[in-house]
Amino acid sequence: MKSPAVVNFSSAPHSVELREFARPVPGAEDVILAVEAVGVCGSDLHQWTGQHSWPVNYPVVLGHEFGGRIAELGAAVRGWSEGDRVVSETAAVIDPASPLSRAGRYNLDPRRKGFGYGVDGAMTRFVRVPARCLHRVPDGLPLEQAALTEPCCVAYNAVIENGRVQPGDRIVVLGPGPIGILCAAMARLAGAEVALVGLERDRVRLEVARAYGCDVIIGDATEWARRRDGLGADGVVDAAGVSAALRTALDLVRPAGWISKVGWGPQPLNFSLDPLVQKNVTLQGSFSHTWPMWERVLALLASGRLDVRPITGGVWPLEEWHTAFERMHGGEIVKAVLRPA
Repeated sequence: MKSPAVVNFSSAPHSVELREFARPVPGAEDVILAVEAVGVCGSDLHQWTGQHSWPVNYPVVLGHEFGGRIAELGAAVRGWSEGDRVVSETAAVIDPASPLSRAGRYNLDPRRKGFGYGVDGAMTRFVRVPARCLHRVPDGLPLEQAALTEPCCVAYNAVIENGRVQPGDRIVVLGPGPIGILCAAMARLAGAEVALVGLERDRVRLEVARAYGCDVIIGDATEWARRRDGLGADGVVDAAGVSAALRTALDLVRPAGWISKVGWGPQPLNFSLDPLVQKNVTLQGSFSHTWPMWERVLALLASGRLDVRPITGGVWPLEEWHTAFERMHGGEIVKAVLRPA
């Protein structure tokens, strides 16, 4: 049985096309998931445009933000049934014996491979998923929303786990992409005042952030950051990734404040990190997520306290993937969702 799949077949720009993809066979500890919704991530766009900075196992089916129903169980899988509504973490391959995995930090395992670049992802009808990656979707939470648990977990890790947000803090988020907006939403949930900063071309995305109670700034955020006591923001989240954003973060953060860097960017810095030392600032990288974060985020989504509908710009059939990619890449929408079924 074959189904259409969105396949990245080369590192050359725009080497993505719709191909026929055979239904995978489960290993003993895997399930086969019938995909009902899959989000388009900025990393999918970067692989599409050839601007990514991570190794890719070509050819590979794209897609790592997904949810669906279990269609088949591996022989050793227990605790799950066919038809269960689930979402999946992204760590498709890990070394369970590594010190990091044993400590519950498998997201940082150097041998980790994720869906959509290391192994085949979910932009197709059926995907093979290790049962350890699964999380049950609460009743009443639509799969189109549950499929976006993954970027919400990225934001949760960057802001809650790796940031130091306290109620009443003033937090600046740089970069109004999906992760930046969700980081701003997380900081608001934690009780902070939040400004989301972007460029003139980001106006559409910045307006979406108003739904989460954020201030939006085009250009220089210095006045906002220093408004309370002149010293700067308590924390800055760099969700833009480019070198200039980190330099801006160092300018905006107060002495003894913190910067959480979640945005990727291969460019060299080309500026001094002396302000990091002089201000006694904590610079924290943030990558991926772990099991407890998924459970918390799913609870937030199910309760309605975290709502991904404002960032969802539309749902497209899988065959219209190119339109969805173009709409996101052009900044017309924040997040696209594909429906393989």
